[in-house]
Amino acid sequence: MKTIYYLTLVLALGVFASCKDLTQVNVDPNTISQLTVDPNFLMTSVIPAVVKPYQDDNYQGDCAGIMSYLQKSGWGSGLTYFNWVDPRSWAGNYGDFRDINLLIDRSNTIGSDFHLGVALVMKSFEYGLITSLWGDAPYSEAGLGATNTKPKFDAQQDIFTGIIADLKKANTLLSKPASSYPNVNPIADPLYAGNPAKWQKLANSLMLRYYMRISTKLPAVAKAGIEEIMNNPTTFPIFSSNADDAKMVYPGLSSGDSWATAIAWDGTPAQGNYTRLQLCAGFRDVLVAVNDPRLPIWFKPVTVQIQVTDQYASQGGDVTIGSKRYITKAQVVAKGYIVYDPATWVAATPSATTLKTLIDTAKYVGIPLAIGKTEPFTYNLNPSPLQGGANQHVSALTDIFSAKTNALLPAKAMTYTEVCFILAEAAQKGYNVGSQQTWYQNGIQASLTYWGVGSSYASYIAKPTVAYDGSLKQVMMQKYIAGFLAAQETWFDWRRTGFPSITIGNAGYKNTLPLRFKYDPTETNVNGDNANVAIAKLVPTANTGQTGNDDSWSKMWLLQ
Repeated sequence: MKTIYYLTLVLALGVFASCKDLTQVNVDPNTISQLTVDPNFLMTSVIPAVVKPYQDDNYQGDCAGIMSYLQKSGWGSGLTYFNWVDPRSWAGNYGDFRDINLLIDRSNTIGSDFHLGVALVMKSFEYGLITSLWGDAPYSEAGLGATNTKPKFDAQQDIFTGIIADLKKANTLLSKPASSYPNVNPIADPLYAGNPAKWQKLANSLMLRYYMRISTKLPAVAKAGIEEIMNNPTTFPIFSSNADDAKMVYPGLSSGDSWATAIAWDGTPAQGNYTRLQLCAGFRDVLVAVNDPRLPIWFKPVTVQIQVTDQYASQGGDVTIGSKRYITKAQVVAKGYIVYDPATWVAATPSATTLKTLIDTAKYVGIPLAIGKTEPFTYNLNPSPLQGGANQHVSALTDIFSAKTNALLPAKAMTYTEVCFILAEAAQKGYNVGSQQTWYQNGIQASLTYWGVGSSYASYIAKPTVAYDGSLKQVMMQKYIAGFLAAQETWFDWRRTGFPSITIGNAGYKNTLPLRFKYDPTETNVNGDNANVAIAKLVPTANTGQTGNDDSWSKMWLLQ
């Protein structure tokens, strides 16, 4: 019977093969053809692939360290000491263009203005990030696959020009009523659930971002562009409230679709950097100076607060009782401890090998940027020093940062708060965009409201250093505070304006912060001729290394 069965099977297969063309037989029914794929399916892939890595880097990437938001208690040479000597890969960024370009092609083929508009916004967003991080980059010839494996590096100015042109096109494509767009699946859009009006606002708000980014190099272009948007609100609508924020809620179903420092799925203490990431002293100083109501939303008070007092001298020179650690004045002198002072701590620790030890007696404690001497996990007399571990004398992130998903922590591409501060800066420059004071105060109120402390606005805005004074410094400082979790954006602002002022310890790789990412070695090796043209256009600074222009302290066109 087995023999009959096998013979029958062979005959059946033979008949089947004779009736089907081999190419038809080899089509996998479970794959999706690039020729027929639904743009909705591609949109579901493109948006998270672009927005999630951007949020992850803004939160826990190296820029979070150099902008003094966070420090790592271990394994953080790039974040804590900005040792940016290694090139940075852009493979992930350019990898996104496979799906973005396919989304553009499919949208054009079926005539879907909505999906084409979304694709152009995502394309512009990704290229805006690439050129802001690296400088000149493949743009006009990028994404052509085997037809051009060595694309030219477009000038940074040309990339920004192309980005703005694409966003203007997206604005037009997305300007019709929602009923005018067929085949839009709301479930496929994790940002705006298929709402074209929201996407149109994002396109124009991003234009404000990029116009402001080039405002130092091309002031007339930036002024005309921003004023065109602001003087034609019907044609160019922008974000008008927190409800317009471009944000994507994490599903929290796996480690891959959860907040970057969610508690581990196997129940162990923490996944990734949750315990390793701790408050930086620079950001702490800014928040404490204005008694900022967002501070306890983001960071915990120290578990055990150090006090310099002789109150318990009879029990020894250094004793912990409950939530306090009491160190006598004599012990401070004998050990050579120096109490942290924002204005003097750098001078008090003159080198990375100094024997002097800083201690911080505040309720909220941050690790100073590039403090040196010893590993940062030993800071403030940590009794249980551990690479990547918690420190009872340093402020940790609050529990919301350990959750797999939290309404306060979506992945964000852009916010209404940012738009307000962009326009406050534009008004400060003399652009015709409305009242600087109004935009400045709207930005503060929007941020406080988002974080659930909107009721503190009246008292907060009345503080001497917060009350409107018309200065650029004040606008950028409040934008910096609100920009926690958007560190790359505040770094771009710092490069352009010099605000906020960042205090650097003596163990930093250089005596100033880096200005750009070094080019991806894969690109320089494979596409060296074109890469070298871009590298030659970089301008070295006093801090540029000995290996040539392609250095993290060299200036791209935007900064020259």
